[in-house]
Amino acid sequence: MYFVGLDLAWGEKNDTGVAVVDSDGRLLHVSVAHDDASIEAAVAPYVAGECLVAIDAPLIVPNETGARPCETALNRDFQKYDAPARPAFRARPEFKDPRGARLAVALDLDMDPASTASRRAIEVYPNSATVVLFGLEKILKYKKGPFADRRSELLRLMTLIEGLDKATPRLRVNHNVAWVELRKRVEAATRPSQLDRDEDPVDAVICAYVALYWCHRPEDVTIYGDFASGYIVTPSLAGGVVPERRGSRSSLENRLIRAMELLDDVQRELVAIREALR
Repeated sequence: MYFVGLDLAWGEKNDTGVAVVDSDGRLLHVSVAHDDASIEAAVAPYVAGECLVAIDAPLIVPNETGARPCETALNRDFQKYDAPARPAFRARPEFKDPRGARLAVALDLDMDPASTASRRAIEVYPNSATVVLFGLEKILKYKKGPFADRRSELLRLMTLIEGLDKATPRLRVNHNVAWVELRKRVEAATRPSQLDRDEDPVDAVICAYVALYWCHRPEDVTIYGDFASGYIVTPSLAGGVVPERRGSRSSLENRLIRAMELLDDVQRELVAIREALR
């Protein structure tokens, strides 16, 4: 069985990280792809038979506005770790027809987390996963900030991933040539754009490991949400934290969700203005 990780870009011109791990935890493949065709080509040798594809991107987005219930529940547990999931809703153009779902359909993968099918796809979230897997007090800040800090944090994440060689289940990345070259590139990076290029395949390895982890330790995984309203699969926080499915949100949670929605609106407006100025 193969466990595939996709750190999926929202557009086909941006980098998508691709990683594949086998049932023994060996990293078989790590790379970058762009359009849907190149992603499908990269994973084709691994999804013809039994597989679990873990995608860092919304798959099921039925809501027109606001956050999905899975995001609200996950954020309740992971906000204090600086690991909230951004709300996905259909009013945003990229989620009218979610790219992750299109890929899953093209690869003929079952997206229901409750399914027992032999070929499946699930939505995962690397930020929450790293908090649990590595016992972090806050997420690693390798995506934004000063260059030196970003590089240091990305290298720290790579070292933590390499340490999963002693975890259960075991993940073995150090003997993969592409991984070794990836680490050398990060160590030698001198520009933020180089980190932008290399962080995606690292995230894809986390995605693939979450799939392997769920297969080996289903009792230690939480599924926030469900197939009807959207869901996120992630390793469970210590202490058996279970997402609340009912009850009212606090005023701070409502304010946070609204602020995130407003930021998305501003971002869309900036894109429209840039296009008009061209």
